[in-house]
Amino acid sequence: MDLKDGPAGLDERRRKLRYRAWHRGTREMDLVLGRFADAQLVAMSAAELDAFEALMEAPDPDLFGWIVGQAPVPATFDGALFRRLVAFHAGAARP
Repeated sequence: MDLKDGPAGLDERRRKLRYRAWHRGTREMDLVLGRFADAQLVAMSAAELDAFEALMEAPDPDLFGWIVGQAPVPATFDGALFRRLVAFHAGAARP
């Protein structure tokens, strides 16, 4: 096991990802990713954190387009975590 995947390492990764999710550069993406991170990061496995870190590397306009369905999601990002992110916000949009 890599040290970054131990309990302290996972907590550190989650803390950094939460910060990055809330400080994207565009308010819309701060809200989309920050709210998801607040609700989901604590339960994410090391593999899911890897997927979220990779997703965080995508440019805001591209990521927003994928989430709202305005653009096709590249296969490298279209995994279980991305679908969970979309479902999270689809559920939050309902009254």
